Amino acid sequence: MTEHAEWSEPEAAPAPATAPVTPADAADAARLVAFGLQPKLLPARDQEYADLLRRHREDPAFARLADAVAAGLGLVVLEVSPRAGMAVTAAEDSVFAVRMGDYARRASTDSGDRFLHGLAHLAVAALAFPRPEDLADDGYIGRVTVNGVDAFVRQACRRLEERAERDGENTDPATDAPGLEAAWRIWARRSATGATKDARRLPGSTTGIVGKAVAFLTDSGFLQRTGDDGGGTYRTTARYQLQVRDMAGGAALAELLDLGIVPVTDGTATLLPAEDTDDLDLVADAGLPFHSS
Repeated sequence: MTEHAEWSEPEAAPAPATAPVTPADAADAARLVAFGLQPKLLPARDQEYADLLRRHREDPAFARLADAVAAGLGLVVLEVSPRAGMAVTAAEDSVFAVRMGDYARRASTDSGDRFLHGLAHLAVAALAFPRPEDLADDGYIGRVTVNGVDAFVRQACRRLEERAERDGENTDPATDAPGLEAAWRIWARRSATGATKDARRLPGSTTGIVGKAVAFLTDSGFLQRTGDDGGGTYRTTARYQLQVRDMAGGAALAELLDLGIVPVTDGTATLLPAEDTDDLDLVADAGLPFHSS
């Protein structure tokens, strides 16, 4: 009589216990987020930053911890990579959120200029990344000039005026009308440089407003100044590309691009015929990278 051995599946090995989070781990995660809040700091220039980024990439538990620290501070992690570092943007309820109204009050004593400052930021974003493929290409670098952004907006103003006349709309609204449509027309009436004898750029002029916008974006690590031509020339950073990519669904930015104004490589703007498109509602306070007040 032959005995048959009974076969059974080998017992699964117990899953390794998850190592408990230590205070040192929490400190390292918070340190990485702190690096992310210094937008002009590049990982290639700080060994500790580069090491923490590598740990975030290689250690899933640490990555979850760092992301949780960021979320607890009201920050949205856009990307964690050697090219962008820990790129974060502030959620609307974050203590780090910058609001258009606060920015404009610091930049100008005229509360009516709030919309013009928002428009300047929209124009910089649209001029820097005019096509979806520009935002999708991690290697793409946009270029803008202060004078080019001003020309870009003025061409948009002319296109909007032509459309309003064609549609029989009122082309002379009250200058204090609280909407971006009024802001386009106020921009067209505003002096480009100011009224000084030497044509210096005054803060309330349109190039002064653009200059304030690009200075803010430079200080925030979104742009890098590359020269003085055209009122100041700038190139985009990976962090700005991520920021605009995150906000690209906004109707106001789409409205700008749908006007048929496209950039050329030196950061100036040129106007091309555009196909008729359905109008999109302009969104008040949609100036990048701000939240509504």
